[in-house]
Amino acid sequence: MSMELRQLRYLVALADECHFTRAAAREHVAQPALSQQIRRLEAELGLPLVQRTTRRVAMTEAGEALVARARRALAELDAARDELDGFAGVQAGHVSIGALHTMGPVDLGSLLASFHERYQAVELTVREQSSDELAAMLRDDEIDLALLSVTERIHSRGLTLHPLITEELVAVLPPTHRLARRRRVPLVELAQEPFISFREGSRLRELLVTAAATVGFQPRIAFESNESRNIRSLVSRGLGVAILPRSDADDPGPPIAVAALVEPSLTRDVTLASRSQRRHSPAAEAFLTLTRDAFAGGDQR
Repeated sequence: MSMELRQLRYLVALADECHFTRAAAREHVAQPALSQQIRRLEAELGLPLVQRTTRRVAMTEAGEALVARARRALAELDAARDELDGFAGVQAGHVSIGALHTMGPVDLGSLLASFHERYQAVELTVREQSSDELAAMLRDDEIDLALLSVTERIHSRGLTLHPLITEELVAVLPPTHRLARRRRVPLVELAQEPFISFREGSRLRELLVTAAATVGFQPRIAFESNESRNIRSLVSRGLGVAILPRSDADDPGPPIAVAALVEPSLTRDVTLASRSQRRHSPAAEAFLTLTRDAFAGGDQR
């Protein structure tokens, strides 16, 4: 039995894209050539790796197991190549970065611009997901680094964590709300309100649900969004209340009332994370260093 590196790359691309044509485009090969290599790999292994239907492509259980190991093997080979290139300095390479949907005071655009100014030959890609999804992507070597919030499910578990900032969460209310003139609002006073919340898997959703449980209620989620601007707009129109980072509430936008959240008060972090046992390429190491240096002052509220 022999497996070629290109076959493993094609299989990983197919697992990510769930579509033969998109996977082939990503790997810069003709779609028939990619399909042929996948079939050849299945023949050599004597196992079906891909479930093919007219509408979608999915991995079989055996395919998923092989994809997980292939990601690690390919990541190590890429890291070895980058490490050898690194003897001549950070001259080229690729860094894939995961990011939260709402970054608060962390200006990712500024970080990317600063990095590009120093290392113009390095390609950067950014993928936005929830914190839990970003942690899973790090563990599977789908991304090099991630800017996430540390949820109860994430806490360490094979990740190296570099806290960057901690930020206050506030209650966001419609301008005409009965509590709109209050400067401080205990969470329990929002127990009967419809909430506009981030989706499952986000740190802000976890914080809301956990804090509400401590004061005796389960929040009624009326709307979900992973965009702070959308949440603010819905609150402004009187469709519910929300819990947002202070920076998002203070940004320009549709009119809202903002009150300090108390009993309990809540904060969320933005943390730079990577897989603990992964050897970073020089380019990824350079981005990690630049980001840590930018926030070397500790908590920035």
